[in-house]
Amino acid sequence: MLKVERLNVYYGESHILRDVELEVPPGKVVCLMGRNGVGKTTLLKTIMGLLPARSGRLTLGDREITRESSFRRARLGIGYSPQGREIFPHLTIHENLLVALDGCRNGDRSIPDEIFELFPVLKEMLKRRGGDLSGGQQQQLAIARALVPRPTMLLLDEPTEGIQPSIIQEIERAIRRLRERGTVGILLVEQYLDFAKRLADAFAVMEKGELVTRGPIAELTPDVIKRHLAV
Repeated sequence: MLKVERLNVYYGESHILRDVELEVPPGKVVCLMGRNGVGKTTLLKTIMGLLPARSGRLTLGDREITRESSFRRARLGIGYSPQGREIFPHLTIHENLLVALDGCRNGDRSIPDEIFELFPVLKEMLKRRGGDLSGGQQQQLAIARALVPRPTMLLLDEPTEGIQPSIIQEIERAIRRLRERGTVGILLVEQYLDFAKRLADAFAVMEKGELVTRGPIAELTPDVIKRHLAV
C-alpha cells in the first residue's frame, strides 16, 4: 500500500530524516514510535506532501508519488489527521466534513455513512462549531475528516494526545473497525504504548531521524522499550 524508500528530508541545511525505509501493507496498522523530536511528524508530513523530500522514493500502491502535490496525494488515497487536530474552529462539524469532499477521487459529494457509524457523536452535533467541541470530540472530527474521501492509506499523528480515556476507547474501536475492514493501511504515530500494542500489527522505532528497529508488535519487548523509548 505505502512504501518509503531511502527518504531524506531537510529543514534548511539540517538533515532531519536519514534514509528512512518503511512499508505499510493494505489492511495493517504500523505504529511509528520514538521520543519527542526524532522526526515522526516530519515523516508523516513528507508522506502527505506538506514537506519536500530531498531524495528517496514514495510509492502508494503501484504509483510513485514522491513529486506529487499534497492535494494530488489526497486524491490518490492518502488521508491525514495531524497532530493538534487542525480542524476549522469557526466551521460546523458538517462544514468541516464537507471541506474534505474535495479530496474525493471519484467526484462523490456525499459524506460516507461509515463516518457516523465510527463516530456517532458527530452525527448528533452536526451544527455545532468545531471550536466549541471538547478536545476528544475535535480529535474524532479530525479523523472523520481524513476518512471522508475514502482513503486507502490513513496517517494518524498522536490521536490519543490529551484525550480523556472514554474518547480514547472510542477512537480505538474506530481504528479497529478500519483494520478489520482490510482495505485501509494505517500509519499511526503513538506514544501510548498500551494503545499501540492493542491495535498495531507491526512497529517501527525512530531515533534522530533514522529507523533503528522494527518488527511485529509482539517483538515490542520491555527491553526494546527501555533502550529506545524510555525517557
